[in-house]
Amino acid sequence: MCDENEKDGENETDKREDERKSIEDFGSVVTKNPRGNIHCLTIIGQVEGHQLLPPQNKTTKYEHVLPQLVAVEENPDIDGLLVLLNTVGGDVEAGLAISEMIAGMKKPTVSLVLGGGHSIGVPLAVSTDYSLIAPTATMTVHPMRMSGVVIGVMQTFRYFENMQDRIIEFVVSNSNISEAEFRRLMLRTDDMANDVGTILFAKKAVQSGLIDKMGGLNDALEKLYEMIDKEREK
Repeated sequence: MCDENEKDGENETDKREDERKSIEDFGSVVTKNPRGNIHCLTIIGQVEGHQLLPPQNKTTKYEHVLPQLVAVEENPDIDGLLVLLNTVGGDVEAGLAISEMIAGMKKPTVSLVLGGGHSIGVPLAVSTDYSLIAPTATMTVHPMRMSGVVIGVMQTFRYFENMQDRIIEFVVSNSNISEAEFRRLMLRTDDMANDVGTILFAKKAVQSGLIDKMGGLNDALEKLYEMIDKEREK
C-alpha cells in the first residue's frame, strides 16, 4: 500500500514537473476539468520567423507553435484551444503560418488579446472561432514593412502589394470588418506619429468588427466551454 502511494506521489510530481517545463519552454499548459480539457497557448513578444532574433528579445518561435497545434488537433483528450496574445508583431510569413493553422482547426478555438495584438498579431487574433480583447489592450493596424536591402524596382512594389493583400484577405475572411474599413485603418496618416496606420483601443476594435467582444479571461473561458458543449451535442 505504501509503495502504491509512493508511486502515485511520484507520478503526480512528474506531471507537475512536465507541466512546469512545458510552460517554461513553450508557454503552453493543458487544464483539465469536467467542462472540458483546454490547451492554453501564449503568443508573446515578437513572432520569430526564419531569422534568429537577439537573445534579449522575448520571442514566440513558430517552429515550436506549429507542432503544438497539430498535437492539439489530433489529441482526443483536448477539447479546445485558448490563445493568449500579447505581441508586438514580427515575421509576416511565420505569423500567417500560425494563423492559417489555427483557422484550419476543427476543435473550438478562442483568442484573448492582452496588452497588445499589434501588426501580424491582428491576423493571429482573428484566426480563432471567437475573439476577445481586454479593456486595456490595443491593436495596431499598419501596412506591411520589410527590413534589410530593398531593390527599388516595380517587382518589389508588386511583391509588397501581394503580401499585403494576403494579410487583408485573411483578416477580412476571419472577422466582421469590411475590406474597405480595414484598408482605411491601415493607411491612416493622422493617428500615429511618424507612421501610417491606426492604433485601435479595445472598444474601437470591437466597434470596427475586427474583434468579437471585449472581455477578460473568464469571458474567454466561458465562451470556449460553451463552444465545447455545442460540439459535444453534435
